[in-house]
Amino acid sequence: MQEETNIYFAGIDIGSTMTKVIILEDKDKVCSKVVGPTGAEHRRLANRVTHDALEHAGISIDEVAYIVATGYGRISVPFADRQITELTCHAKGISTLFPTARTAIDIGGQDAKGLKISNGKLVDFVMNDKCAAGTGRFLEVIAEALSIRVEDLGTISLQSTNKITISNTCTIFAQQEITSCLSDGIPLEDILAGLHDAIATRVIGMVKRLGIQPSVVLTGGVAKNIGIIKAMEENLGHTLLVPEDPLFSGALGAAILGREFVMQSLAEGTDAPKKERHLEAITFFSQEN
Repeated sequence: MQEETNIYFAGIDIGSTMTKVIILEDKDKVCSKVVGPTGAEHRRLANRVTHDALEHAGISIDEVAYIVATGYGRISVPFADRQITELTCHAKGISTLFPTARTAIDIGGQDAKGLKISNGKLVDFVMNDKCAAGTGRFLEVIAEALSIRVEDLGTISLQSTNKITISNTCTIFAQQEITSCLSDGIPLEDILAGLHDAIATRVIGMVKRLGIQPSVVLTGGVAKNIGIIKAMEENLGHTLLVPEDPLFSGALGAAILGREFVMQSLAEGTDAPKKERHLEAITFFSQEN
């Protein structure tokens, strides 16, 4: 009896702050996923994180049928067979996880995006990538100023009994306003609840330009902040859907799109064009003097 051969696909999402890789089996099974911080040398990091993901999956790169790169640094993955925009990949990943999704909000390290989805495809979007307000970096700066861990912001904010209003979402002015509130003796949890509400109000105000329709999905690193989820649900007036691993929707969508491209090529009797599979460390910087 002939042994069944698994087919693997890889999605690599190089975001502004984090790089994510998913290895997907043919039958929708995620067999490996790895995340690491994005540095200045995107190609070297893509090499390392992809190597780790392959190792966790127990396969070699030659066993991967197709590799799709997406995100901020997608052009910096020389071994990817195709580059696809992060918006398209996010829409595909989100609609795969939540088929009822009509609106998606992705809050990453340095931008916030709203996606309008219909029949699993992106039909419109809005984006804030000019200002740190409403992004993960904004929360990191505030956490540093308060000398607390960014992962603790949400939990602390849930203890609030008298949420205040934060009028500034500019990073510098918000820091000054929060420092002033602390000096006035306002409890930290009330300040953080107000901060999360200010971020939610700003992001939802942007996404409303699309016409928000349920189901609404929240993704990105900031989706791990339970205080942000609560604030956004209060602003929207209904529950958000949040993936178990909200960082990976783009990488998942990239892997799925790669699989669809290969399946379409096979149906047409053609071979999907592939790049050479080399995972050597590559650098942007010359080694010459």
